[in-house]
Amino acid sequence: MHIHILGICGTFMAGVAILAKENGYKVTGSDAATYPPMSTQLEALGIECYAGYSATNLKSQPDCVIIGNALSRGNSEVEAVLDQGLPYMSGPQWLAEHILAKRWVLAVAGTHGKTTTSSLLAWILEEAGLSPGFLIGGVPENFGVSARLGEEPFFVVEADEYDTAFFDKRSKFVHYRPRTLVLNNLEFDHADIFPDLAAIQRQFHHLVRTVPSNGLIIHKNQEVAINEVLEQGCWTPRETIGESECDWYAKSLSEDYSHFEIWHKNKPLCGIKWDLIGQYNVHNALAAISSAHHAGVPIAVACEALETFQSVKRRLELRDVVNGIRVYDDFAHHPTAIAATIEALRQRVGKQRIIAVLEPRSNTMRMGIHKDDLMSVLKGADVVALFQPENLGWSLSEKAQSLENARVFDQVGALIEYLVSLARRDDHILIMSNGGFENIHSRLIDIL
Repeated sequence: MHIHILGICGTFMAGVAILAKENGYKVTGSDAATYPPMSTQLEALGIECYAGYSATNLKSQPDCVIIGNALSRGNSEVEAVLDQGLPYMSGPQWLAEHILAKRWVLAVAGTHGKTTTSSLLAWILEEAGLSPGFLIGGVPENFGVSARLGEEPFFVVEADEYDTAFFDKRSKFVHYRPRTLVLNNLEFDHADIFPDLAAIQRQFHHLVRTVPSNGLIIHKNQEVAINEVLEQGCWTPRETIGESECDWYAKSLSEDYSHFEIWHKNKPLCGIKWDLIGQYNVHNALAAISSAHHAGVPIAVACEALETFQSVKRRLELRDVVNGIRVYDDFAHHPTAIAATIEALRQRVGKQRIIAVLEPRSNTMRMGIHKDDLMSVLKGADVVALFQPENLGWSLSEKAQSLENARVFDQVGALIEYLVSLARRDDHILIMSNGGFENIHSRLIDIL
């Protein structure tokens, strides 16, 4: 069977392509833009990808076209699918029907931390000898791929609240029907499709309604937005994670949270030393351990697995060290995530300089929803360099006036020149974007 995927280089759709290929399907796809790590994964698997959208990409008459949520009516290839009467469906629907139907699904939802928590959970299950399947919106370093079929019964999925497709406006995660569900946190995001937080909470409650009574919901303690969701109705046992007064919590044994102790039901269980930093990552670890525990993994096995976890590409990823200058790549694009990333790095590096480089690229950022919060969360950096994309609907320069240490650029080349002239030994250049950012990381490293 031949499936053709529109938007194949997106993090989710690339994962669908990998699973279909492993399942024996012939897979092709189209996309407007490609960049690592997803494009390199597809190339390594020999999946043919067409650059740009065109009716000619469908000349082989695929048995089914899977349409990504970035595609809308008016797209030339979407119109050709409809005009030719080709069978089509969304990626989440295909995943649910062809992969998840007979699996124990462990889903990780929330505004932040989904990718890391999903990766942690998959690695714990792997180290427990369970060989899970997974589809994650990033590339866990321990696996080197963002998706795989694995062995039954367990399948870990990063459960995104973004809408499913132009013909299905429900959140993607409504399709997955998990037995184990993590609700990491919940804030307003995706302003291009949700008018307010209440609209997102409604989708989260639809998800909660799909979890069976013999399942488990794991959620952050004292998270107001999540509690409001659960108060709408919950038919599933729950466990909480957080700072204290909850089922699972941690006590940090180091300033940067690279060494901590896991507690369950007010009893200390094990100490963990790992390569990750930041309190937010400890919360991700708690969610992963409790999820794995629900699946039958002994806590001691889970703790050992965390110590060999190698993080995820583009999550505070150290790309290189040149002449004592460290260059990081991070996916942070929401004020809360930006603040947490800078804080974690500060706890690690102390008084050494942090140079924060940000491209406000997400749909919500482009709409200016977070523009009033953005500068305050960047104050933890010593120097701030901001890139103004052409399609940003507001002026970074106006907002940046509140930061004495900030400069704004509209050309990546000029931004790189500035960073090269500024950087010195023991500096930490933290580059944050949820896109390719014109390959700034490699270009900067080459010049340094």
